[in-house]
Amino acid sequence: MFHGSFQPQRQGQTQFPCTHGQQSYPPNEGQQPSRVPDDNPDENPDPQPPSPSVPPLEEMDQFSGYENVDGTPLQPPPSYNEALRLPPPQSQAITTTVPVISEEQARSALLDHVSHNCCFGSKAAKKMKFTNIFRLSAFHYSLESYTEKRSAKWDYEPYHDQVIGGSFNGSVPSPWDIEARPPALFQSNTETMEVPHTASIKPCHDCIGLSRKRCYKCGGRGMTRCKWCNGNGYDCTFCHGYGKKRCSVCKGHGHTACNTCNARGKLKCFIRLTIEWNVHHDDYVDHVEHVVERTSLPDELIRTVSGETVFKQELPRVWPINHFPHENINEASKNLVQRHLNDFQATQKSLLNNFFQRQKIRVIPVASIYSNWNNNSFSYFVYGFEHKVHAPDYPQQCSCGCTLL
Repeated sequence: MFHGSFQPQRQGQTQFPCTHGQQSYPPNEGQQPSRVPDDNPDENPDPQPPSPSVPPLEEMDQFSGYENVDGTPLQPPPSYNEALRLPPPQSQAITTTVPVISEEQARSALLDHVSHNCCFGSKAAKKMKFTNIFRLSAFHYSLESYTEKRSAKWDYEPYHDQVIGGSFNGSVPSPWDIEARPPALFQSNTETMEVPHTASIKPCHDCIGLSRKRCYKCGGRGMTRCKWCNGNGYDCTFCHGYGKKRCSVCKGHGHTACNTCNARGKLKCFIRLTIEWNVHHDDYVDHVEHVVERTSLPDELIRTVSGETVFKQELPRVWPINHFPHENINEASKNLVQRHLNDFQATQKSLLNNFFQRQKIRVIPVASIYSNWNNNSFSYFVYGFEHKVHAPDYPQQCSCGCTLL
């Protein structure tokens, strides 16, 4: 709502220079300028164009299925439960052919590791004596749920005489009846689209359909107090003795073009549907114990290397694994599958005609190596098909950043 004496200029109306009383701006030569009235403000020290506002929801049209259009996730359709009634798949036999590591490979892997660490000397790796090698395995179970979430909210854009597909052209589809496909399975992605037949033309709520708004810098007066003479005008070369200057934003008109409607006065309002495809990942790492101790290889190292995939399953809903030889993996599968079911069935759904859950088990080869050099016993790990090394107890290292031979 506009206040004061501001009147928007109508089409065809002649524009005149800003005046104060009968005095023109700038004043005529020899004319004594009067002081600026106190209601002429200083210019806004940090003027910023106002951000477009949101149309009032109570002025929007109502459509079945879109009663709460506020951007919150929409409830999934009943078809989600169809996947939950599928029978469990038959058990698969799990076999593994993970290769074992030799002493030569263990030494070569350590030498390569030392060469990439400037604080490790190579003599220990070259001269060490092997005392024992325990060839083990680590198990990496992972579960991925690929879900689809939909939300809807009112949106708008300036109306430029574009074709409007309003409700008079057909019925409005429900949020879950609108077909949309992800570009690829198990890849996160977001897509937005206009809901068909929800568009309508409405006056711009920001400018009340006038196409322009009160100037945010001068407050609609068209003039601001001269900051060089503080408004007294005497002997001021910046305002020519007038005490005020024309607003640099509105050029003295007192109003600016409305950014919300792009000075058109009208908006195209419609419901925008947002579809999010998300990958939810959880995993569990288990280590095999040997006769000395349980492996102390950090789990995050196991996740970064390759191994043999001994089990993989993709279904609308996977069932917990219950036939793996190591019970810890079976228990982890049971817990994670149930957690995903509880977390995502309330607001997200499976993809129609596509798999949306994937689980797999990888077996990672691990060698726990014990050796001796210069009367110092130490151990290290070689893991993964890449023969990565974890050797925090390597005996020939320093902390000063120098290179040891």
